[in-house]
Parts: sequence; C-alpha cells; structure tokens
Amino acid sequence: MPGLLRGVARTAVVAGTATAVSNRVSRRQEGRWAQQEQTQWEQEQQPMAAQAPVQGPDPTEELGRLGQLHESGVLTDEEFAAAKAKILGI
Repeated sequence: MPGLLRGVARTAVVAGTATAVSNRVSRRQEGRWAQQEQTQWEQEQQPMAAQAPVQGPDPTEELGRLGQLHESGVLTDEEFAAAKAKILGI
C-alpha cells in the first residue's frame, strides 16, 4: 500500500508541475502575440499618419500678410527675410 500511495503522490506532483508549466508557457506566448499585433498595428498606422494632410495657414496668405507688414514698416528687411524663409522652408 505505501508503494501505491507513493506512486499516486508522484503522479499528482508531476501532473501539477506540468499544468503550471503549461499555463506559464501559454501566458508568455499570448503576451508575445499581443506584442507582435501591437507592433504590426503601429507599423500600419505610420504610413497613414504620413499621408494625412497637414492643416495650417496657406503659405500664399502668410506671405501676403508678411509683405503688408514689411511695407508698413512693422518688419525690418532682416525680419521679413527670416519669416519668409521659415514659411517657404528654406
């Protein structure tokens, strides 16, 4: 009878250990899959963000406004040149 109990106890320990290891492996794999999905989603979103039109003031209107300020004497030649270069991206 002691041999039978020892065998049953050993089987229970092995089964419990196997279950614990299996659950841990499953959780780690789910975490990896979730991370891969997140990375893939972010990569798909980057081109979409790059294609989105940039909303901002019309450069032609900005240059016209700057020209008026320069003509009226509010802006010096240097200030006008710097602001114009900024608008034109030079």
